[in-house]
Amino acid sequence: MICAAVLSASMVAGFTGCGNKTDNPAEETTAAVEKREMRDISSAELVKEIKIGWSLGNTLDATGGSGVESETSWGNPVTTKEMITAVKDAGFNTVRIPTTWGPHMDANGVVSEEWMNRVQEVVNYAYEQDMFVILNIHHEDWHDPYYDTAEASTEKLKSLWTQIGTRFADYDEHLIFEVLNEPRKRNTGMEWNGGDKEGHEVVNQMNAAAVEAIRALGGNNAKRHIMLPTYAASSTDSAIRDFVLPEGDDKLIVSIHAYLPYEFALGGDLAKRKFDPEGNASEIVHLMDSLKTNFIDKGIPVIIGECGARSKANSEDRAVWAEFYIRSAKAIGVPCVIWDNNAFSGTGENFGLLDRRTCTWKEPDIISGFMKGLEE
Repeated sequence: MICAAVLSASMVAGFTGCGNKTDNPAEETTAAVEKREMRDISSAELVKEIKIGWSLGNTLDATGGSGVESETSWGNPVTTKEMITAVKDAGFNTVRIPTTWGPHMDANGVVSEEWMNRVQEVVNYAYEQDMFVILNIHHEDWHDPYYDTAEASTEKLKSLWTQIGTRFADYDEHLIFEVLNEPRKRNTGMEWNGGDKEGHEVVNQMNAAAVEAIRALGGNNAKRHIMLPTYAASSTDSAIRDFVLPEGDDKLIVSIHAYLPYEFALGGDLAKRKFDPEGNASEIVHLMDSLKTNFIDKGIPVIIGECGARSKANSEDRAVWAEFYIRSAKAIGVPCVIWDNNAFSGTGENFGLLDRRTCTWKEPDIISGFMKGLEE
């Protein structure tokens, strides 16, 4: 997600969500997962099985510390299996788990066992319910795409994915790796405008290196489905034009993020709260046309790994948007993953849908809109 909605530090301590999970994940250990046989299918086949996804936003990707307590550092409760069950019961068959690793790595780039255990525990909440899981690296501050830092960043990226891949080696095709999240030149004029030649080339280089590191592990990772982003996961013409998919690998998926139409879905003007499929849907239409032309028609699968529409006291319009967006993506064979940061109040980026403290949906009409969009 472009910006994190961070709650005050006074709201963090002692948070627990619905379910029976303790508020100290370090006290629990992660049970081993029985190795499942990996189906040898292409990513084009796999994405047909992904209906719609939900993101556990502002949780394992929070950056408020180096221990497992960072999970609640942005104000969200400790994740429980009951939360994921509520997501599945609502009709989602995929969970994306944004995860920040940098603060949990030592000087040699080794991820702490405690953090790896907790990430695996949360992955298992969905995996053991036969859901698809997308695991990524998120909010990292060490892989901005510049020529002069590319070598060091790439080596660190390969080391990290080697560690993640080793830990999750026995997981089948229900676990998908997303190797980068919105890799971009942060805090520059090129951050969100599609980037430049340097940024595009380095992102391609890092994508390819991560794939190589994962494939080198063999076993199930030789067939692991991997999501690769364009520069900043952008759908701009330049980012798509210069994107290079590694050749000879049919288990790769393009990752795109698209909060559209921008002024309605993400822009800060709270007055821009109306959505009309006949009026301001052109950005969505253009996105789907572009994805179809540049990828789908060429046999390259795509997942819209982040999308959503922030609350502007406009639930009815968001429900209409939800149905239109999902139906438009489904028409070209692209599944979507909805961003949910459990934020409901104030004037920030309130993308909350599931109240994680009660396991109830605070915007049921919007959820209904998503599911209607999937209907034939």
